[in-house]
Amino acid sequence: MTRPAPDADTTGPISHTAQAQRRILRVLVASQILSGAGLAAGVTVGALLAQDMLGTTNLAGLPSGLFTAGSALSAVAVGRISQARGRRPGLATGYLTGAIGSAGVITAAVLDTPVLLFIALFVYGAGTATNLQARYAGADLAQPNHRARAVSTVLVATTLGGVAGPNLAAPTGDLAETLGIPHLAGPFMLGGAAYALAALVLAIWLRPDPLLTARTLAAAEQSGNSAIDRSPDTDLAHERRGGVALGALVMILTQLVMVAIMTMTPVHMHDHGHGTAASGLVIAIHIGAMYLPSPITGRLVDRYGPPKIAAASGLTLLAAGILAATAPGDSVALLALALALLGLGWNFGLVSGTAIITDTVPLATRAKTQGTVDVSIAIAGATGGLSSGIVVATASYPVLALTGGVLALAILPAIAATASSR
Repeated sequence: MTRPAPDADTTGPISHTAQAQRRILRVLVASQILSGAGLAAGVTVGALLAQDMLGTTNLAGLPSGLFTAGSALSAVAVGRISQARGRRPGLATGYLTGAIGSAGVITAAVLDTPVLLFIALFVYGAGTATNLQARYAGADLAQPNHRARAVSTVLVATTLGGVAGPNLAAPTGDLAETLGIPHLAGPFMLGGAAYALAALVLAIWLRPDPLLTARTLAAAEQSGNSAIDRSPDTDLAHERRGGVALGALVMILTQLVMVAIMTMTPVHMHDHGHGTAASGLVIAIHIGAMYLPSPITGRLVDRYGPPKIAAASGLTLLAAGILAATAPGDSVALLALALALLGLGWNFGLVSGTAIITDTVPLATRAKTQGTVDVSIAIAGATGGLSSGIVVATASYPVLALTGGVLALAILPAIAATASSR
């Protein structure tokens, strides 16, 4: 007989599980508030720091590409650790790795060493991967008709740190200069501290472990039902594969489009005479739109189903791309609105795609599959980040924004194809 994992909670009825879920969500919310600040630091000044150190715009998208590429590797690691040992060690390890990457970025800036900067940004990407993986932990013990809302609760917590982080870019830069550190490396001081504190919160308080507890409860329910038909269900397996493919595609496209446009917006604003404070405000609005609507999005997904909200994601990203492409470079208000729509479209895609994956994948392989899906998402983000600077350098920012918006429409035929195959 398989012994229950030591971190799993096997006592009590459904009400006790609900109580554990509430505690888990509170801890995840606290960690996400902290990690949101760490996530926002690199987004706000990463491209500007690379541009300053390299003296060219062509590789300004490289930082975003590097820490999203790093997040791809980290997504695998976090997923596998979570699969084997639970969410708590997986998530805590990911955030601690992000903190180490932040320290590396600061060191690279002080030494003016681009190679070290790129390596550190790659390591820093672990924080981004972990921030996204945490949403799955919120759904492990949730009731099926409340999973999207549980995911959205974890996501919305990122808003507080995510909005505060960019607006602290200027003051943390000033603090860095007083310590003899380059101004643009200042936000990474905040990012490193935030990631380290998030790791500490999870390591101490994420008990019981949600994934291990969910597995134990599922095993107990299965063993108590002697009438279970254990024969393979070919149609169910086919539906699961289709669900994983659709959920992954929705999140991949939304991530690629969002990262590409977001990465080059601060550079676009800088080229039109705007300072760090203005670009920080626009990015703060963008990150707020990425996470703040999550509770509403979760309810919409639970009520109307993930495919409809995924379709809304594609249309919203198209609107964002058109507005970003046509907005005058000197208009902070219109660029902020475009980035808000960009964040909202990403939110629709992430919540609906996550719900599809969580509803489709069984507990036995859930963490591993989720980690693999997030690798694809991270690779898409890396592609968007790396290509964005090249597209802007060879064409223009409006071309990049419009291309991204049109690309997002590919979500619609994917939804139709999946629906027709069932």
